[in-house]
Amino acid sequence: MDERKKELLKAIVENYVKTVKPVGSNSLCKKLKCSSATIRNEMALLEEMGYIEKNHISSGRIPSELGYKYYVEHLMKPKDLTGEDVLKLQQIFSNNELKVNDAVTKCLEIISDLTNYTSVVLGKNSMDNLLKQVNIIALDEQKIVAVVCTDKGIVENKQFLLPKDTNIEEVVKTGDMINKMLVGTPINKVSEKLEFEIKPIIAKKIKDYETVYNIFYDAFNDFIHHNSNIHVSGRVNLLKEPEYDDANSIKRIASKLEDESFKEMVNKIDGKEDLQIYIGKESNFDNNVTVIKRNYKSGGEEGTIAIIGPKRMEYERVVSLLNYMVDKIEGKDDGKQ
Repeated sequence: MDERKKELLKAIVENYVKTVKPVGSNSLCKKLKCSSATIRNEMALLEEMGYIEKNHISSGRIPSELGYKYYVEHLMKPKDLTGEDVLKLQQIFSNNELKVNDAVTKCLEIISDLTNYTSVVLGKNSMDNLLKQVNIIALDEQKIVAVVCTDKGIVENKQFLLPKDTNIEEVVKTGDMINKMLVGTPINKVSEKLEFEIKPIIAKKIKDYETVYNIFYDAFNDFIHHNSNIHVSGRVNLLKEPEYDDANSIKRIASKLEDESFKEMVNKIDGKEDLQIYIGKESNFDNNVTVIKRNYKSGGEEGTIAIIGPKRMEYERVVSLLNYMVDKIEGKDDGKQ
């Protein structure tokens, strides 16, 4: 691609991102200092190469998926953040009492507000926890508290109201059995082992084994749910974009944002720590979105952060915001501001 075509593609992408309207040749004459006929010829060549495409309701052109990809890889330059953007984010990092996960979450809430896109943080540390201990505390004849502790110091408790005639001693006995057999098990594998290793044993030894089993199953599932470290900000922002202006599109995206595979999509970053941009089909989420992701590591904690928006995304600004945020997060323990 020669310099004129690069300049033209860059102008088309940035114009379309800004206006959400197909770009015609006349609108680019002054900017590129070319005649309308020259620009039309160059547009035809770019279309033939697959970098732009004609909108079905207009003679103007819009970037194709390939065009966005070329723009991101070769033409985009990170945009300087405005003073207002920096000030809002710096307020988070000036609070030294905030834990890393809280700082990340608050930053993504701000970024979601600034960009009107959906932002996600998915921490990884909770699934690395190993079961350290389970304690059963009787509050009275029908109430107990199950306390789950991990090797990394995470403690969760859940209160249960036992059915009448439940033998609390049997519940305590099962807790002791779990401590002997499952301590050291990764927390996300405990429920599976509970089902296949513990349940068959207590079925032989305990009369009301289903009730007892369900108590521990619910306690561990509750723990995993509370410590999955996934936080989504601006979930409805994506639905406000012009690309999703019909009921079917809104329903499709809304259901995907609620689906369990959404978490897997965010967490899959191909083992790379630097920033990754997945456009359209590459996102494995929706053909009409872009997902920009980056991993972070700080203070023994790590996770993945992502911004989800339309393919017509402000790439330069989002990349700058994410880079600024991760640089601050990873430098926070070093006293950087």
